[in-house]
Amino acid sequence: MTTTLTRLRMATQKSGRLAEASERLLKDAGIKIRSSKGQLTARATNFPLDLMLVRDDDIPTLVGDGVCDLGIVGQNVLEEYRLDPANEDVDVLCRLGFGGCSLRFAAPADEAFELANLEGTRIATSYPLLTRKFLEDNGIQAEVVTMHGAVELAPRLGIADYVCDLVSTGQTLEANGLKPVHTILESESVLIRTRADIGSEKSDRADALTTRIDGVIATAESKYIVLNAPETALEEITRILPGAEAPTVMPLLGREGHVAVQAVCQESVFWETLEALKRAGATDILVMPIEKMML
Repeated sequence: MTTTLTRLRMATQKSGRLAEASERLLKDAGIKIRSSKGQLTARATNFPLDLMLVRDDDIPTLVGDGVCDLGIVGQNVLEEYRLDPANEDVDVLCRLGFGGCSLRFAAPADEAFELANLEGTRIATSYPLLTRKFLEDNGIQAEVVTMHGAVELAPRLGIADYVCDLVSTGQTLEANGLKPVHTILESESVLIRTRADIGSEKSDRADALTTRIDGVIATAESKYIVLNAPETALEEITRILPGAEAPTVMPLLGREGHVAVQAVCQESVFWETLEALKRAGATDILVMPIEKMML
């Protein structure tokens, strides 16, 4: 039985767009979480891991200060945190492939926008450090107004001329008479790790969990392809297979000059790909999902 001191601590979003995806990621990694509604902590029953369920803005701080060993957070939040020199930095272990969005300037829908329009204006944002850095890097003088919600209302309320906010679909901006016009940062969720010394035992467990998560991410887009083909078509078929490295090739019993090809494709496999394989000489093509993968 592991003690509290040797159990990993991971900070994840309590609620919001990353909360369900983080929970699903851990489930796919074989981690069973026992939690009670409304609690700020949750405990894994089959792995030495405890979750701290917090606001996304607090996750980099908890990991940076060593309160938590690992965390799942959006790059947008992490990069804002990193721009404050008072904060301890963290290591990014991997991108997680969910929570995609972009930090963008938004302008009135009827405006012919260019960056020069920002000069001398007021810009409302929940990401003041990222916004100021962009303005400084581009030699633009503008006042940054920090808001902690409903940023898209700022122009309508007369608080600001423009906004710099997260955009996923753009529907909220459109509903408030705005349009996204320039991207500062493309963001997705990432797994982060503290730089504080956590000891060899916890470090080994963190590495084991990271390996599982890497496998889940690789499995998400990967497919297992099996096909038969003449040996003369192998070079072309290998070229067509999406993201495949060194496919397994075995002779077909009773069919001289023909082989069976097996490959893990680490990119999406579309119908067009199958059609191209068939034109190259492949037959009996099977595409199967991969349940688990260890890289």
